Amino acid sequence: MSASLPIRRALISVSDKTGLIEFARFLADRGVDILSTGGSAKAMRDAGLKVTEVADHTGFPEMLDGRVKTLHPKIHGGLLGIRGNAAHEAAMAEHEIAPIDLLVVNLYPFEATVARGADFETCVENIDIGGPALIRGAAKNHDGVTVLVDVEDYAAVKAEMEANNGATTLELRRRLAATAYARTGAYDAAISRWFASQVGETFPRRVVVAGELRQGLRYGENPHQQAAFYVGGAARPGIATARQVQGKELSYNNLNDTDAAFELAAEFDRPAVAIIKHANPCGVSVGDDLVSAYRAALACDPVSAFGGIVAVNRRLDGATAAEIAHLFTEVVIAPEADDEAIAAFAAKKNLRLLLTGAMPDPAATGFTLRTVAGGQLFQTRDNGRIALTDLKVVTKRAPSDRELSDLLFAFRVCKHVKSNAIVYAKDGATVGIGAGQMSRVDSSRIAAWKAREAAEAAGLSEPATVGSVVASDAFFPFADGLLAAAAAGATAVIQPGGSVRDAEVIAAADEAGLAMVFTGMRHFRH
Repeated sequence: MSASLPIRRALISVSDKTGLIEFARFLADRGVDILSTGGSAKAMRDAGLKVTEVADHTGFPEMLDGRVKTLHPKIHGGLLGIRGNAAHEAAMAEHEIAPIDLLVVNLYPFEATVARGADFETCVENIDIGGPALIRGAAKNHDGVTVLVDVEDYAAVKAEMEANNGATTLELRRRLAATAYARTGAYDAAISRWFASQVGETFPRRVVVAGELRQGLRYGENPHQQAAFYVGGAARPGIATARQVQGKELSYNNLNDTDAAFELAAEFDRPAVAIIKHANPCGVSVGDDLVSAYRAALACDPVSAFGGIVAVNRRLDGATAAEIAHLFTEVVIAPEADDEAIAAFAAKKNLRLLLTGAMPDPAATGFTLRTVAGGQLFQTRDNGRIALTDLKVVTKRAPSDRELSDLLFAFRVCKHVKSNAIVYAKDGATVGIGAGQMSRVDSSRIAAWKAREAAEAAGLSEPATVGSVVASDAFFPFADGLLAAAAAGATAVIQPGGSVRDAEVIAAADEAGLAMVFTGMRHFRH
């Protein structure tokens, strides 16, 4: 069989009619016979193109409200018959089955139907049956059939037909077949996930992860690693929805860190700024406006902020952008930005500005996924949030109102710091962060040490941890971490509690004059 096969007959049935008329006219101009159904046939006829209805081709009408229209031997035989196979060709001739050389199908918009919140019956009716069957059959027989499932591939088929006297190459057909199977796989994955949610299964027996390539990346975490960015699943505002206004191409590490920054900024109702470096916050603050919040966030650790990611939870304004522009920053992400903010970054050619259109809901459900050898670890998103009424005072002294406000703020930041996590905060801003240590006491000491370094660099008489509060993502297994925080000047503590040594830790807090509250909720982040 020749690797280059001419296209003489095409079956076109698409829900997404982008580029349909232009592509169909190209086929018609090359003498290709076009079969079609329903809305696709009407659209092409209205454009003056000659189209044969599938029902006329098969001699069998559409029925059951359109559920059955292409499920017929004259269609599937035309796609599956092996070209050059004498037995197949004899059977096709006997049953008057004409070969179909090109299949153009995109599926009922099931994912979009679910996304817009349609009812159960409407979602079920938007599960395509004939389309996947056609696609899989054509892709299986790609030696003799070209299958198109994405409008982005119209141009490639047109180019090959123009270059090869109306034919496509085996190389292209195989590439399109791979794309076709990926599409039906993703489609079935979306349906299975939706059905599982409808019957209340958080973790069904089988799970399929699907995504669509958004961007090939120069490399992964390191230059010797390959990487790409895929999107899919829930339509959550963030890096997947972002429009890049300016700046060079985003890297793997940029995307990972920017996602972490934006999710953290979304935690707060007040204007908030989060500065992230290597997926850990080095400064977070809330304020009356973004510019004051940025200044307070930067003051926490201005050294680590160099070359970091800045996320804000409000429309970015010119004054804040001008402040950010003073420091080398890799990425700035915001839901929106005004003209003055965009202009403030114009001279920073390498700075990437991303606008997402909205903020993610930190309380929304969802899943996170991590690969391990031979499998994947799935878990529900850490959408736990602690309110004032959830706190249990366990020390003789209760926190003041100011301390309570800072404790809730610090614990919310702590949720986004790699474990073991310690966060010092004062007046709605972090003043010391200890992340990712093997010992909780080391995180307490590192956070205090960084606060002292920041104070010395700023010419302050004492570190900002003096008079601060401290949050721990998990319980203190011993009193040493808490006492290190007290030595740094913290006056109040928030932690989950639950250690076998809670009584010892509470007694140490009382002796040090600290107020302490338990949350009953842990926020490990590995």
